[in-house]
Amino acid sequence: MLSETELEALFDKFQHAAFRMETLPRYTVGSEAERLRRYFAGEPLEIESGTREWLEFMAAEIGSGKRWHKVHILRSPISDYLRFECEWGYAVSTEYGQEVLILDESERPRPAGIPDEDFWLFDDDAVARLHYDAEGRFLGAELAESATLPAYRRYRDLALEVAEPFASWWARHPEYLRENWLDSRS
Repeated sequence: MLSETELEALFDKFQHAAFRMETLPRYTVGSEAERLRRYFAGEPLEIESGTREWLEFMAAEIGSGKRWHKVHILRSPISDYLRFECEWGYAVSTEYGQEVLILDESERPRPAGIPDEDFWLFDDDAVARLHYDAEGRFLGAELAESATLPAYRRYRDLALEVAEPFASWWARHPEYLRENWLDSRS
């Protein structure tokens, strides 16, 4: 497994593009606990300093000509966590320049061969395979062998081919907006 320092180094040294594939219906991130509580309590969005620092770092990278993009493969109806991630995550990160795309398998099929696996692909040169437990807690990352790079590039390209921009997918799903479902949960 990569150490946290080794994983962070991949973000520091890529030159052109960082691509993220996400496949889970929930990620359990300790630093999100308070933000999740506020979201489900109906409180307004407040971006914490650590999150803002990450967003500003990413925006500066994008401003320097680097590409940050991701595809999240999901299936409607989405989990409460994904509602949060979309409304308080993707809607915000796209404002900072990240390209977020959605592949909703209830609307279009996942291309054959794309695995149920989260990963980062940096500059077509390095793949960090991400490991999570059943609750979506991050367990660690490992570098994929260089011989597998063509497969990961193909997974990325296939997903990008059929996924749609987050903004258009989100606009077609007003039922996922917190204001449209939070009151009905009580």
